[in-house]
Amino acid sequence: MKIAMAVIAVLVAGCLPPAGGRAMGGPASEPGGPRYINPGTLAALDGFTHAVKVGLTIYVSGEVALDSTGQLVGPGDLRAQARQAFANLAQVLRIAGAVPSDVTKLSIYVVNYRPADFDLIREAGGEFFPQRNPPAGLVLGVQSLPKEGLLVAIDAIAVTRGLFPERRPDGRYPRD
Repeated sequence: MKIAMAVIAVLVAGCLPPAGGRAMGGPASEPGGPRYINPGTLAALDGFTHAVKVGLTIYVSGEVALDSTGQLVGPGDLRAQARQAFANLAQVLRIAGAVPSDVTKLSIYVVNYRPADFDLIREAGGEFFPQRNPPAGLVLGVQSLPKEGLLVAIDAIAVTRGLFPERRPDGRYPRD
């Protein structure tokens, strides 16, 4: 239990913006520098940035089952909360310029996790668990999450494609 709480503390500390960090819409950062993404259309847990984009990589904080007004969706219902958390994750990715298939790592934190819960989570986030080449992942049972009533939090790392297509092994670019 102490290890799980320590992991959460490290995750929380790692998700907080650095001193002087900016939110989306703030002063322009240096090219290639971090871009802090905090869409006004999504409620957030206090002290967290929804996502930080550095180059082609997007780090998404634990998305939870809050609607746009900050109200808990699906109290006591893991399936409903997982659906909302995945919907919020998809929206943050879209704003950051990514899609679910760009996700390379998913971490899912479930309050009082039981192995049977994984089927509910997979069902709720089907587009994040493709049959072929699913992302690397982790499901971790935790004692609690930062807001009363939350049952699941989902964070992700995504890597977007560059502005130019990747070259083939022969050095040529593929044509559309």
